[in-house]
Amino acid sequence: MEYRYKPEGVCSREMIFEIENGIIKSLKIVGGCDGNTKGISKLVVGMKVEDVIEKLKGINCGFKGTSCPDQLAIALEKYIKAEA
Repeated sequence: MEYRYKPEGVCSREMIFEIENGIIKSLKIVGGCDGNTKGISKLVVGMKVEDVIEKLKGINCGFKGTSCPDQLAIALEKYIKAEA
């Protein structure tokens, strides 16, 4: 099933991901720093949702107080809560 998240406080505009049995199957980040968001997308495929949250939560971009990786962690936390 496809999930969508609109990040806040960052350059990216949308995160579209698929999760199956707690594993990220795909991730597309619309907008943001092209190379970085493509890299993050490839790195997290095949990872457990909880592991991605643990690794990315709290990463900041400059003085924004958040980042695309942090917003992905937030999106995944919301996914977990919605699925509970």
